[in-house]
Amino acid sequence: MNENHSRQPSLAVLIDADNASPRFISAIFEEVAKIGEATVRRIYGDFSGNQLGCWDKHVQSLAILQQQQRNNTIGKNAADIALVIDAMDLMYKENLDGFCLISSDSDFTRLAQRLRENRLEVYGFGERKTPESFRSACNRFIYVENLEDEPGPQEAPAARTSSGNNDAATSRASAERQDKARVAPVKKDPPSKAVPILLKAIRTTQELDDNQWISLSRVGSLVRQLAPDFDSRTYGHANLSSLVKATRVFEVRTESNMMHIRPKTPKGQTLSAIFP
Repeated sequence: MNENHSRQPSLAVLIDADNASPRFISAIFEEVAKIGEATVRRIYGDFSGNQLGCWDKHVQSLAILQQQQRNNTIGKNAADIALVIDAMDLMYKENLDGFCLISSDSDFTRLAQRLRENRLEVYGFGERKTPESFRSACNRFIYVENLEDEPGPQEAPAARTSSGNNDAATSRASAERQDKARVAPVKKDPPSKAVPILLKAIRTTQELDDNQWISLSRVGSLVRQLAPDFDSRTYGHANLSSLVKATRVFEVRTESNMMHIRPKTPKGQTLSAIFP
């Protein structure tokens, strides 16, 4: 019985190779490991050419099952369809606790909604350009830019062999360099930009005239419900407690190793004075 209580959630990690960057994939799997165990690892795309060659070493090192899907018709993405079909098959097997969808494509919005309707946790991983519809459809959405502070080192071009150029290796190296150049480091938002969503979360728990303390963990849960893509790292802070202190908008106190906060209010005024 104790084993059931300590068991990590079993997760399926499904990667849309056309709309995800291999630059972040190792960091993504590290983040997934904080949530549960990546029991299923699959990547979808047309790997017959050199366009997705930059994924090769990651597929091997991370033990990802490569799902080859040719686009037989221009404008139709067979890989997306294959990913959705596999997700439905995995859902009905009922032996998973959640899904990690790695993509910046809004086409997976309905898939995320359907998985949640079946009481499965859905974690999205994508770039900040990801449409809001997909971000909001997930239980939690994580910006991949938050997982890496600095761009990785550029790799040297493939070496020439005695028989001439190694065309395949050269193409893969070129694809990797282009991908790294495409995803530039994103400037962090100032802590002040997080204040409205934090205040909104607090407002849902108490009357405006009752300036009561609320645990930071409760605030964090409420914020995630209101904004699945909320992440302290977006504002340059590793955790919520550091972010809250940096805003300088909240009073902070600690009781029994648990942090509580409440908005600072002008002397003699109530919470309603600071809410729009």
